[in-house]
Amino acid sequence: MKRRNTQRGMTLVELIVAFTILMILSGMAVPLARAKVRMERERELRYCLREMQDAIDKYKDYCDAGYFGPPKMGTNCYPETLEILVEGQKLNSADGKKVKFLRKIPTDPFTGTAEWGLRSDQDDSKSMTWGGQDVFSVYSKTSQMDAAGTSYSEY
Repeated sequence: MKRRNTQRGMTLVELIVAFTILMILSGMAVPLARAKVRMERERELRYCLREMQDAIDKYKDYCDAGYFGPPKMGTNCYPETLEILVEGQKLNSADGKKVKFLRKIPTDPFTGTAEWGLRSDQDDSKSMTWGGQDVFSVYSKTSQMDAAGTSYSEY
């Protein structure tokens, strides 16, 4: 049988080489995509933590200035819960206006929930349990670690 000049196609060797190159390229792309997703989550985590810490600090500034009246005993002018930052705190004024510090509690990009670990100003800075007196700082409840081996709960 004679082969026609109009028939074209790939030989088995050419197909194997093409698929091998494709597998190598996709094998390199998957770890890069995972690293990109992880870096984006880390950036989002840092943003959420900074946003909540700024709200806590602003609440403390208002309380220290006496805008909420006398502070509750044992809180040292920090909010009692994160929800207070969202719901708002009444000002010590005749109109009873509320001041809100957060629109909503952000979602932790690693756990996918709005549940954060809380630390009181009387707790140890590395503590993973909350004393319950007030909210001095927040941390992620995930057990994952970044590329350098630092736990995300230490961010």
